[in-house]
Amino acid sequence: MGTLTHATLGFGSALVAMPLLIPLVGVQTATPLVAFMALTTTLMVLWNTWRSIDLRAARQLIVASAVGIPFGLYILTDAPQTLVSGILGMLLIAYGLYSLIRPELPTLTWSGRTYVLGFCAGLLGGAYNTNGPPVVLLGALMRWSPDRFRATIQGYFAVNGLLVLLLHGLSGLWTQQVLTLYAFALPLIPVAVFLGSKLNQRIPAERFERLLYGVLVGFGVLLVV
Repeated sequence: MGTLTHATLGFGSALVAMPLLIPLVGVQTATPLVAFMALTTTLMVLWNTWRSIDLRAARQLIVASAVGIPFGLYILTDAPQTLVSGILGMLLIAYGLYSLIRPELPTLTWSGRTYVLGFCAGLLGGAYNTNGPPVVLLGALMRWSPDRFRATIQGYFAVNGLLVLLLHGLSGLWTQQVLTLYAFALPLIPVAVFLGSKLNQRIPAERFERLLYGVLVGFGVLLVV
C-alpha cells in the first residue's frame, strides 16, 4: 500500500505504511523495514524522472537532512514507543488536515527555507521515515511544476534514504526480522510501482489525494488514542 501510494503520487510510502506496521511489528522494526522498501521504490520511480530534478534545491535538502537524521535516530532509539507513536499520529493528523484544507501559501523567498525544512525532513526521516511532509511543503512554497516536484523529491529521497539506511545499520536496527520481512516484501514492490504508474495516469490526482489524506487523518487518530 505504501509503495502503491509512492508510485502514484511521488511520495507517501512511509506515511501510509508506518501506521499500519507499527501495531504489528513495533516502531524499531517498522522504521528500518520501511526505509528499505522506500529506497527501493524511490530508485525505481527516479529511473524515469531524474532529468527534471532541481539540483540546487535537492543538494540543499540533502545537506540539511544529513544534520537532522542523527537527532531523529536518537528519538527513535531512546524515546518510549508510545511517545513515538503518539508523535507520529499527531504528525499524520496535522499533515492530513493541512492537505485537505489546502490553505493558500505565499511564495517563500527566504533563502534559508530549504535548509530549515531539510533539517526537519532529516529529523522526521531518521525517527519515523516520514521525511515527506517538509519536502512536500517546500515544493508548494517554491511553486514547483508537477514534473520538477516529482523528480526533485525522488532525487532527495534516494540520497537521504540511503543515508538513513546506513545509520540504521550502524545503530543496530538491521535485525534478522527486518531483513526477512524486506525479502518477503521485495517481490511485491515492482508490481506496486507498475500499478502506481498506471494509476498516476488514470485517476484524477485531486480525488486520489483527498481520499489519501482523509485516510491518513484516520490512521493518525488511531495512533494517538
